[in-house]
Amino acid sequence: MDRYTFHALLSRMKYIARWGLMRASRSESLSEHTTETAVLAHALALIDNLYFNGENRPEKVAAAALYHDASEILTGDMPTPVKYKNEELKQAYKKTEADAARRLAQLLPPEMSGALAGYLTGECLTRQEAKLLKAADRLSALIKCMEEEQSGNREFRGAKAQQERALKEMKLPAADYFMKHMLPCYSMTLDELAGDNAAKEEL
Repeated sequence: MDRYTFHALLSRMKYIARWGLMRASRSESLSEHTTETAVLAHALALIDNLYFNGENRPEKVAAAALYHDASEILTGDMPTPVKYKNEELKQAYKKTEADAARRLAQLLPPEMSGALAGYLTGECLTRQEAKLLKAADRLSALIKCMEEEQSGNREFRGAKAQQERALKEMKLPAADYFMKHMLPCYSMTLDELAGDNAAKEEL
């Protein structure tokens, strides 16, 4: 009987911790980050379509987001300061990620491998969709930085400023819209988010 290990291996994402060099008040797994990125990517694609005449495929962008860091199962989560230290190292890591994505695709049945390969590499997306996915990835990191800062942890201040700067430099109207209208809500309390009556019903 043939056995294909792709999905069982993918489930190991919950054991990979992000922000390896940072002192965090709460650990974040790669699985958590991936789920949040998929939700954000779907939202950005919808925003771009509805408000900025985009022609994105929100469901495809969300699906690609679910797999966007899958290669880290094989490569591990390299800290950003190391990954982007210089252009040579950045390109070498990109090649390593691409090789890992191809290796993962080979762990599927042949028919599924061809169908999923583009999601693992991001090649199934248009250039605009890929930019929206990258923005969602950065937004997820920014939200983590905000959560840490709200908990009194100053460790993430520099990372927060870096993500804010990078998002603005992307010049994506959909990301700017999200940061203006949705991002401030992440600093709200449960009572403020759910409304007093909803919060009281939980007690």
